[in-house]
Amino acid sequence: MKYFGGQVFFTGRARGTEMARRQQRKKKDPNSYRKRSYQRLSQSGLVSSRVRMMETDLHILTPDRVEDDALALVAELRAELEHYIEAHAEFLHSLVPLARDSGAPEHVCTMLAAGLQAGVGPMAAVAGTVAEAVGQGLERYGQAEVIVENGGDIYVHRQQACTISIYAGESSLSGRVGIRLQPEQMPCGICTSSASIGHSLSLGTSDAAVVVAPSTAFADALATRLGNEVQQGADGLSRALQVVQEMENVTGAVLIAGDKLGVWGDVELVQVDAQSAAAKE
Repeated sequence: MKYFGGQVFFTGRARGTEMARRQQRKKKDPNSYRKRSYQRLSQSGLVSSRVRMMETDLHILTPDRVEDDALALVAELRAELEHYIEAHAEFLHSLVPLARDSGAPEHVCTMLAAGLQAGVGPMAAVAGTVAEAVGQGLERYGQAEVIVENGGDIYVHRQQACTISIYAGESSLSGRVGIRLQPEQMPCGICTSSASIGHSLSLGTSDAAVVVAPSTAFADALATRLGNEVQQGADGLSRALQVVQEMENVTGAVLIAGDKLGVWGDVELVQVDAQSAAAKE
């Protein structure tokens, strides 16, 4: 994710599969999203902080440096999830929704609910849950504007409009299409699933399945579901578009597979000059 004077450039949390390899798709580079992240920032008006703890790797933009506060928030959240997983191993491994657990900690409940609503396992919502929890925690600590990127899944809360430019691997549309967010649409989550970039599991063939929703956890889970639904062929996007139309509490979705693009919901698409964006790196 990169932020340049009102524009956020990000990649998705990608998912690779044996199916994709059998279909002779190019083998994914698990660090591809990182190669497009954490670059030089300019004209954002915000300060960049980097926070890492084991698998968690956050890029944060706020008015002030927040490494210490953010690290404490991450440590608390990871401890909560790890403790729950010790007693509930299925939470970590399930690819299907799990039942709600009234005795579970807050963020576990959030992930269970997101998985149930989207029709996927609860860990499909983990990156979005972490991004949102850290972002909201920093707001409680006094940060008026916050962007938290976690492996391509973003919690964003700005007081001005910004454009999210979609990175979709080697698709001809990659970096050329953006989603324009207005202040009244934030805070929100913008999350991505891809079968062609990154390191996480996808059962589909999308280059980018992007979801915008008020809940970053749900946006993450639903992006996984939509990415799973995108298949090859002339009607490859149709099934995913039908799924998102049946969901509640979704602002919109953008799907990219090769040179095909599908859109649903209250999203303002804008053309992004990829060459100009690259020149700013």
